[in-house]
Amino acid sequence: MNFKNTTLGLELGSTRIKAVLLDEDHRIAASGSHDWENRLENGIWTYTLDDIHEGVRDCIRALGEDVMEKFGEPLPAVGAVGISGMMHGYLAFDENGELLVPFRTWRNTITGEAADALTALLGFNIPQRWSIAHLAQAVLNGEEHIPRIHHLNTLAGYIHELLTGVRVLGVGEASGMFPIDSAAMTYDAGMMAKADEFLLSRGCPKKLAELLPSVLPAGEKAGELTEAGARFLDPTGELLPGLKAGVPFCPPEGDAGTGMAATDSVRLYTGNVSAGTSDFAMVVVDHLPGVHREIDMVTTPDGLPVAMVHCNNCTSDINAWIGLFGEFAKRAGLSISKPELYDLLLLSALEGDPDCGGLLSYNYFSGEGITDVNEGRPLFLRTPDAKFTLPNFMRTHLLSALATLKIGLDILTNTEKLRIDRLFGHGGYFKTEIAGQRMLSAAAGVPVSVMKTAESGGPYGMALLAAYMLRRDEGESLPDYLDNRVFAGAESTTLMASEEEIAGFDAFLKRYLAAFPAEKAAIETLR
Repeated sequence: MNFKNTTLGLELGSTRIKAVLLDEDHRIAASGSHDWENRLENGIWTYTLDDIHEGVRDCIRALGEDVMEKFGEPLPAVGAVGISGMMHGYLAFDENGELLVPFRTWRNTITGEAADALTALLGFNIPQRWSIAHLAQAVLNGEEHIPRIHHLNTLAGYIHELLTGVRVLGVGEASGMFPIDSAAMTYDAGMMAKADEFLLSRGCPKKLAELLPSVLPAGEKAGELTEAGARFLDPTGELLPGLKAGVPFCPPEGDAGTGMAATDSVRLYTGNVSAGTSDFAMVVVDHLPGVHREIDMVTTPDGLPVAMVHCNNCTSDINAWIGLFGEFAKRAGLSISKPELYDLLLLSALEGDPDCGGLLSYNYFSGEGITDVNEGRPLFLRTPDAKFTLPNFMRTHLLSALATLKIGLDILTNTEKLRIDRLFGHGGYFKTEIAGQRMLSAAAGVPVSVMKTAESGGPYGMALLAAYMLRRDEGESLPDYLDNRVFAGAESTTLMASEEEIAGFDAFLKRYLAAFPAEKAAIETLR
């Protein structure tokens, strides 16, 4: 293998840091990972800088060991590198580069006052997890560190700067800090002027142009590995000699952008749905929709606007019920593996009535912003004359897992009349072939594809963005590069729900919304 044509993607996710090395044919040649967990300290979800530094080094060390095991030599060269991380949050530094307060991750919901004020001011939905919401809330709170702020960054941007000395973000990652003007490919100037007036009048010491990293689209070079960066990654220089000063870096991206790249979902009118413990949809649109609390607006790595619907709950209730069936099977003396049990039960849903025969469930293990509840109570209910069969029961839980997501998707397609041509599904919801795919197609009313490469996730997508920077032809767009060079021969399946299934999901959702007071009553009364 020609290691000079390899690309390395590293992503700092919520529970795991992972690195993948791709060969020149975009296949995974080696990988490494490091497990970690966020901490709740003084009411703030955070990771310490030691957590971050040690995690990155351990992940890269594991990658180097995998290269050594597979190829019999230390990593001799790398063509390009890209860094990704969980988006949003708050990393504030002083003029000496010292962190002023512990990293406030996307998981914190402590910026409601600021998010509401900015949304009203800008006429643009500002979620609580965005960096600008965290900054504005700290200003409104009069926090002690505000006068000493020199600059802000995201997690991916921080690691990129640590390794290259360049303070820059990919445009998709930057869209989680502040709204983006897709035509100018940088922060929206008009909104920035309004936000500056709001913040400066309340004690913020600098304008946003001074505080925020610069912005670059996919394909541009965003610096090179420095000597200090190389020593940080591999202090001995023996395991990863190919990670040396001068290796080019592409713009750092967020996990939303790398997910889009990993599923070939960066072209206009395409989207992807990640469905596991939580689920979210990312749809590339041709214009900004109106302001909806249920819809976040970010961008693709090459700057196109993306409508995002994020839900806290997806497969946890399905897993709980299948666990119960597994317990029954064990007591009955049946030997059924967990994958076999999932396939047996989830595929039975395909035999159910399109509207689930009058059965209903709410899959809320936790609160859900889209439906305005701060807590969850998993709930199953039915009318006395409902068709209480196993296929209907399992179909109910599969539809329930997507019901909140469908509320957001319906805003995009029915209210805003935005076009969606296809969706790509990835995550545990789709592991049983056909079942989850058909249900998502019924929810969205469009074809749904599942690719095997999607399981490789964010670091794979980040390595693809590094490959695009390294090998793209002059004028070659990111969608064309992914379509023609990466995914042209990818193994995938595409399914389209029937009209009856689509109408059945609509009927299910109508009943779901009408009975939602039952879920609220369960939250209020079941303690």
